[in-house]
Amino acid sequence: MTRRGYGASSHPDSGYSERRLAQDVLQVLDSLNLQKPVLVGHSMAGEELTRIGDEHSDRIAGLVYLDAASDPKDFPASSPAYMELFSKLPEGRKSDPPPSTSDRKSFVAYREWQMRSGKAPFPESELRNMFAANADGSVGEYKASTPAIHKAIGEGAEKRDYSNIRVPILSFFSWSCSKELSGKYVCIKHPHRNADIRLRPEYKPKKAEERAAMKAFNDATLAYVNRWNDNLLRAPGGVRLVDLPGADHYVFISNREDVLNEMRVFLSRLR
Repeated sequence: MTRRGYGASSHPDSGYSERRLAQDVLQVLDSLNLQKPVLVGHSMAGEELTRIGDEHSDRIAGLVYLDAASDPKDFPASSPAYMELFSKLPEGRKSDPPPSTSDRKSFVAYREWQMRSGKAPFPESELRNMFAANADGSVGEYKASTPAIHKAIGEGAEKRDYSNIRVPILSFFSWSCSKELSGKYVCIKHPHRNADIRLRPEYKPKKAEERAAMKAFNDATLAYVNRWNDNLLRAPGGVRLVDLPGADHYVFISNREDVLNEMRVFLSRLR
């Protein structure tokens, strides 16, 4: 299901609140006469999953969060203190280089760049849905949505509250299987990571200041991850948290087999 404002769905000027987007999902369930389905959502889709689980647990059998449990009202990028820690990171640790003109010469070249860069390589069909194709076959501008729509969805999000979700939850995320997380979560150290994806080389600090900056930033990030997962664990229907260290945000691509294996077990226990 493609939400309003994206892809071939309609792009209205309004209707991007969490509650309206959740209502769209319920209308799809009604139109298809789906009885107690398991809903699976990625990233921002955590909004719809949480809202439906909170208000309509009777309509569903379970929820699967694919790196979708971050709290939009407790998000790192909105914290000046957190962004100050980010600004102190060495440049080589902050972000990856964008694709070059050569990397965008074709959709095949773009996908190869994703694999070389350690990113989850999208199917070419998905890339063509995301980007315009130039006359010479190169990858054009992003076309799937607009910044205004993305912003409206963010502004329409609500603080996560899982306390009324009465169905089982399976949630995937990517951290590092640290001691702080041990005992709470299942940790899978990417044994089934897609072989086409190269692991990003870990940035090695060149001096003590860089090492200290990286530790402060990682500790702050871990605090957010712990808060999000502790909040999710309050759901009374039961929660299984699976840590996939090194996974891409698109965990269902970078660690496809791990995700499928966990989902098969999760689904079998719902019967």
